Amino acid sequence: MARTLLLIVLAIALLLELALTGGAFFAPALTLTQFGVKYGPDTTFLAYIVGWLLLFVSLVTAVAVGQVWQRRPSYATWCYLLGLWWIGIGIGIYYAFGKPDNLLLDSVKGLFIVVLTWRCQATRMMTRRY
Repeated sequence: MARTLLLIVLAIALLLELALTGGAFFAPALTLTQFGVKYGPDTTFLAYIVGWLLLFVSLVTAVAVGQVWQRRPSYATWCYLLGLWWIGIGIGIYYAFGKPDNLLLDSVKGLFIVVLTWRCQATRMMTRRY
């Protein structure tokens, strides 16, 4: 059950990240406006950098989804990395800019991923042969 929920949360996160990535590359004015930045000649470079950063996070999320789907032992590393990344982003944006929507969206998503990953590992039976 925890694995299924983890896959669902990761899939939703992947869809959100891909939507933001597409927005950053194909509609940079709209994307930067969502982040509270006025689009202009001075912020074109910022939109480009944000797009590539979001693409990287999307790729890491896709790798995590693949690892969980295939039941690979290394899935936990990817999931903890993503979960802690999103918790940090949410808390950092809230602390620096006072935006509670990012705190709720990113930090709760990251917390779900960390808790579900921990739960998946706790339910896995560990056997050792000597």
